[in-house]
Amino acid sequence: MKRILSFITLFTLLLTSCTGEDGVDGAIIASSAFEIENIDFNPSDNFGNDYRVREFYGFNVLPTDVTLVYILWENRDGQEVWRLVPQTVIFDDGNDLVYNFDFTQTYVDFFLEGSDLDNLDDVWTQNQVFRVVVVPADNVGRVDHTNFETVTSFYGITDFPKR
Repeated sequence: MKRILSFITLFTLLLTSCTGEDGVDGAIIASSAFEIENIDFNPSDNFGNDYRVREFYGFNVLPTDVTLVYILWENRDGQEVWRLVPQTVIFDDGNDLVYNFDFTQTYVDFFLEGSDLDNLDDVWTQNQVFRVVVVPADNVGRVDHTNFETVTSFYGITDFPKR
């Protein structure tokens, strides 16, 4: 009888030890991230990119993974300010600009949309910096993805390899 009780106790401990902390329920949170500097959005021509740039991940992305993209919006008091894409700018003349993206299992496309892209100042189209974070879909609802610091903290991301 003691052996049965010992076995039941051991079995119970094994089952309960699989529960994680902070509501994560023992799930393995794995995410990959990278930074892309100096993206130039250009109009379409024989060599242009039609205001679109494609970047291949270089690592495995599962069909259920979700890609998040952040743009370096400004430097404020020596701190980088990152915003979740899409981001929209409305200019004084009524024209607009949208930084947007698409993603697949193999690449992420960054692109511009707007009412007058051909007349944008270079500050909006040249040398843009993006950070890409690929996260498991099961974890998407567990953190505010609009807050860059919250995302990097939740997923334990400390480094963004530059490309």
